[in-house]
Amino acid sequence: MQPIAENRRARHEYHIEERYEAGLVLQGWEVKAIRAGQVQLTDGYVVIRDGELHLIGLRINALRAASSHVLPEPDRTKKLLMRKEEIRRLIGKIEQKGFTLVPLDLHYKGGLVKAEIALAKGKAQHDKREHEKAKDWEREKGRLMRHKVSSKH
Repeated sequence: MQPIAENRRARHEYHIEERYEAGLVLQGWEVKAIRAGQVQLTDGYVVIRDGELHLIGLRINALRAASSHVLPEPDRTKKLLMRKEEIRRLIGKIEQKGFTLVPLDLHYKGGLVKAEIALAKGKAQHDKREHEKAKDWEREKGRLMRHKVSSKH
């Protein structure tokens, strides 16, 4: 898997329960722009409409050399492709247990652009603070250990 774009905020805002891979329905200019790195996933989220999954908030900025007969729409809603059984199971979990679907990243798989989406639960504010404290402590521990090792020499 070759990464394209990552939604770092998703891991901070949500408890990730299960991960899924989905294909994307893209237009030609979108694929070219993605290959050129003109993609942003930070504000993306997944909604269910008529039993189908749609990715909203994925921003693909058109290249200047995009063809003249196409009107690029950077914030167009993209349909996600998954098996019907998987989609039905996801819909059931979302309706019952208060889960939501968030995009984690975009990546290449066999030359195709795929999206990794996750079944997630929102974190409470205190959970986010605890996570930040733990990360800060790990960073400080590493700094102290490096300092301790370098002072022995």
